[in-house]
Amino acid sequence: MSGNDPFARLPEATAFTVTSTTVTDGASWAPEQFSDLFGVPGGKDVSPQLSWSGAPEGTKSYAVTVFDPDAPTGSGFWHWAVADIPATVTELPEGAGDETGSSLPKGAFQLPNDARAARFIGAAPPAGHGPHRYFIVVHALDVESIGVPADATPAFLGFTMASHILGRAVLTATAEITV
Repeated sequence: MSGNDPFARLPEATAFTVTSTTVTDGASWAPEQFSDLFGVPGGKDVSPQLSWSGAPEGTKSYAVTVFDPDAPTGSGFWHWAVADIPATVTELPEGAGDETGSSLPKGAFQLPNDARAARFIGAAPPAGHGPHRYFIVVHALDVESIGVPADATPAFLGFTMASHILGRAVLTATAEITV
């Protein structure tokens, strides 16, 4: 794992809680959260179930992102980004990040990840590259709509959100493929 801290240069934000029936903080992804699309045996590209609570007062919407800062790209790898989740929503079911996004709440949408697919793409660290961290983040925002186009990149979403983040809830999953 690299020492790359994806939050190091972002504004401070109030912490709140995110939990999951799919992944435990600090533990490895289950096989379902590995990537079939990238050829990982047993992978299914199923997005994790997420529930959150305790968001700061004034939260008007949420965004959810999954980022691997340890990918050998120089810029990490965005696995999933969902924008414009209404403030009344505090849970996403497992599999909400499929190619249809039909289990996402009304108004929410998925942005193309670094594989250019508007869906969740599972873990696929290169064999022998060592363990990777996957930051699963729920961002509490002070706007109802973040105002990015549906074809924007997750990095552009992050840039646009930076001045609107009230709170941040984080789970970290891991993955490693040995040789």
